[in-house]
Amino acid sequence: MRLSIIQVISLFLLLTSYAKAQTKQDSLDIRQVALDYIESQHNVKPEQFERAAHPRMVKRTFWTNKNTGKEYLRETFTDAMILLSETYNLNGDKFPKNPKKEVIILDIYDKTASVKLIADDWIDYMHIVKLNGKWQLVNVLWQFNDSDKH
Repeated sequence: MRLSIIQVISLFLLLTSYAKAQTKQDSLDIRQVALDYIESQHNVKPEQFERAAHPRMVKRTFWTNKNTGKEYLRETFTDAMILLSETYNLNGDKFPKNPKKEVIILDIYDKTASVKLIADDWIDYMHIVKLNGKWQLVNVLWQFNDSDKH
């Protein structure tokens, strides 16, 4: 059975109308969320972190109880990260002069993205979501490059 040109075009339009393509601007915005996250600590700018993170963001890592040697999951939330960005690098001595901040977008699908941020002493894996037209950080899983620091 042969399909007419009109049927083929109609089928093509129907199938492509469901596609959710990301734009170059989406990629730029996702990258900026990751940069705002790390640069807020570099530059002591809590407003930069607030701009990047959803109010319910959770940041996690594994940690080791020094007394028992047992590992556990440690969590930090948006409000604590805002406070951290206000004070962590106040003396300008927590990062090198030109800190590493390599952002790798691992995947984007519709309104979700997975990102890897490589910093000087640690790696962050991030989940970023687009809500009401704005990309925001919702999950971070990180670890020091040297896991013995945990």
